[in-house]
Amino acid sequence: MKVMVFVKATKESEAGVMPDEKVIAEMGKFKEELVQAGVMLAGEGLHPSSKGKRLHISDGKKTLIDGPFAETKELVGGYWIWQVRSLDEAVEWVRRCADYMPSGEWVLEVRPIFEADDFGKEFTPELRAQDRRLRAEIERQQKF
Repeated sequence: MKVMVFVKATKESEAGVMPDEKVIAEMGKFKEELVQAGVMLAGEGLHPSSKGKRLHISDGKKTLIDGPFAETKELVGGYWIWQVRSLDEAVEWVRRCADYMPSGEWVLEVRPIFEADDFGKEFTPELRAQDRRLRAEIERQQKF
């Protein structure tokens, strides 16, 4: 199963405070463990919300909102995508991650990613074929 791990933003990350060399090295050790275990598929940190934008859509009306956004604790500061055997395994990795996080208060959220079979009969053979074609094209594009 694939999961996405959301690393919630902090006051420091929203202020643009970058981690020091020790923190980067420690997180590098953790990422090394994830890669060696075949768990990590992707992961990146995100710039503060002050550099972002939101599109709010309500009954077809679109409103573009410039960052920063309120409620830092609800913002995402980074993410990982992992391939694990179960949600419990993902939780074990998240618990291990805590040993590598810088001081301060952090929230990590783990959520399963939808797989094709989760959509049931509505995901027809034609739609599945389209999905496979698009995924193959994305993979091809990423090789450049």
